[in-house]
Amino acid sequence: MTGSNQTAIPSTLYPVSASFAATAHISSREAYDALCAEAQQDHAAYWARLAREFLTWQKPFTQSLDESQAPFYKWFEDGHINASYNCLDRHVQAGLGDKVAIIFEADDGKVTRITYSELLARVSRLANALKAQGVKKGDRVVLYLPMSVEGVVAMQACARIGATHSVVFGGFSAQSLRDRIEDAGAVLLITADEQLRGGKALPLKAIADDALALGGCDSIRKVIVFKRTGGAVNMVAGRDVWLHDVTAAQSEQCAPEWVSAEHPLFLLYTSGSTGKPKGVQHSTGGYLLHAAVTTKWTFDLKPDDVFWCTADIGWVTGHTYVAYGPLALGGTQIVFEGVPTYPDAARFWRMIEAHKVSIFYTAPTAIRALIKAAESHAEVHPRNFDLSSLRLLGTVGEPINPAAWEWYFKEIGGGRCPIVDTFWQTETGGHMITPLPGAHGLTPGSCTLPFPGIDAAVVDETGKEVPWGQGGLLVVRKPWPSMIRTIWGDPDRFQKSYYPPDFGGKYYLAGDGAIRDAETGYFTITGRIDDVLNVSGHRMGTMEIESALVSHPLVAEAAVVGRPDDLTGEAICAFVVLKRTRPTGEEAKKLAIELRNHVGHEIGPIAKPKDIRFGDNLPKTRSGKIMRRLLRVIAKGESVTQDTSTLENPAILDQLSESN
Repeated sequence: MTGSNQTAIPSTLYPVSASFAATAHISSREAYDALCAEAQQDHAAYWARLAREFLTWQKPFTQSLDESQAPFYKWFEDGHINASYNCLDRHVQAGLGDKVAIIFEADDGKVTRITYSELLARVSRLANALKAQGVKKGDRVVLYLPMSVEGVVAMQACARIGATHSVVFGGFSAQSLRDRIEDAGAVLLITADEQLRGGKALPLKAIADDALALGGCDSIRKVIVFKRTGGAVNMVAGRDVWLHDVTAAQSEQCAPEWVSAEHPLFLLYTSGSTGKPKGVQHSTGGYLLHAAVTTKWTFDLKPDDVFWCTADIGWVTGHTYVAYGPLALGGTQIVFEGVPTYPDAARFWRMIEAHKVSIFYTAPTAIRALIKAAESHAEVHPRNFDLSSLRLLGTVGEPINPAAWEWYFKEIGGGRCPIVDTFWQTETGGHMITPLPGAHGLTPGSCTLPFPGIDAAVVDETGKEVPWGQGGLLVVRKPWPSMIRTIWGDPDRFQKSYYPPDFGGKYYLAGDGAIRDAETGYFTITGRIDDVLNVSGHRMGTMEIESALVSHPLVAEAAVVGRPDDLTGEAICAFVVLKRTRPTGEEAKKLAIELRNHVGHEIGPIAKPKDIRFGDNLPKTRSGKIMRRLLRVIAKGESVTQDTSTLENPAILDQLSESN
């Protein structure tokens, strides 16, 4: 069990800033405790109050929580709502039509500003175009798009007509895209000619064509193509249409489709330990509620803030804290195309200065890369830029190590900006454990305490809560509105994955280990407990990578583990057995490059192993089970000191330890 022998991190506590707390939405520990007490007293009533306060309903709900088919919980089911209306129309109707909704900065630095009225008009035109292409309420639409205003518009347009969107990250391969299209049964694909990243044009339409040519995508009737770069693409007659053509004559008025709060807003595929990606299904009402509440309370969002979440819409962070949360609150946000190191590693700091960003939310991986750049190249150091507009910082995707936290706090926040180190998952829809900046003192490396209404605990394998200071399994003991509803088309897998019988099927199993500080009760996440790696904040299933390696004609067997990495948090390390003699020297290096590229082609560049080692065999028990715990030790470069008496072939450990 991950974390069972770990000790709590040192309690270096940064107290709440009195000046920040004075104007914060949740302004004290007492205010936080009062919300938690309200939720504890009547869980369903607490969330119902917030649902009425934060969202606009066309038909009010009469029942808050339906537990009759647990763990398939339903929230606000008889209420009717539309996510796009809540993100756009109600703000325009309230007189905020001229307020800037999105400041888009392209890869080349060009800036475009879109008001709420303009965004509503664009969303309505595309929504009407989707309907004209035959898309109906309940249909699935896959989006394979660059980070862009058009990406947000496409998500909102689907929500507007009651279609369920499924965004596929633009770095995924044709095979990964095809698998998601097939599983979702999508009727329409929206993609772009190319995407721009770091000054390079990368194909999207060509990859989409390859995906559709692989077979299994017969449900796709139309492909809408956004002309991002003007690069040459193949347009299939009768199937492919240009975005600008299908929206040109459409009306800027499109009545929202009112749906049940339980209507699937989106599917988002995440890696699982079995290899097959899981289609995480989220509802409309409960998801949107948590997106709005967490955006307001965790980030302390105010009407005059400029909010910037750097995540791509291909990940859940880009859903909740780009496409939905800030817009649900009528906020102004940055959407950026590109990478943090182009045209140089000062891109983020230059943008914060230029756009007067006040809330900045990014990943520890990005912070670590920018620390390295800043310390080696003085000209890109953040102290060269005016970052005085910042008042709050945040991190997401993986735990942040204390040294990176301290640098972020001092060099970016000037020692005055609280850092919200947020823990959550694709499946949870929004923040689960996070500081509220006006209420919680901060400990570097700790995500502090559960969001009000989230009943998180650390338990042993029997479901019994362990004492503070002891590691265990992270669980959530009560349902919450933005939780995963099911795995698309696979309810059995949903139950087995998240509500295992070990805990009586009552606790949501996060799949992470955790420990609570013995004094403060603050949570620290200690790592995954299943065969899922967290690489730069992206979850990658080991089975998925192993399957990609074994699909290469030379590979007989492969095992994938993670090892700590200063830049990406975790690095992928693969141990490979070939169908022929083990290669050495230059031959091994060339084949390792070939296999990395093969994995990149099969899954996407983010899945490429950092290390590939070749062996005559893998360490196995006499029953044939690969001993991955020993491979993890070898991957770290450590000596194997554990008991190896059950190994069938202990000599293989020396071979793999020497292999490069």
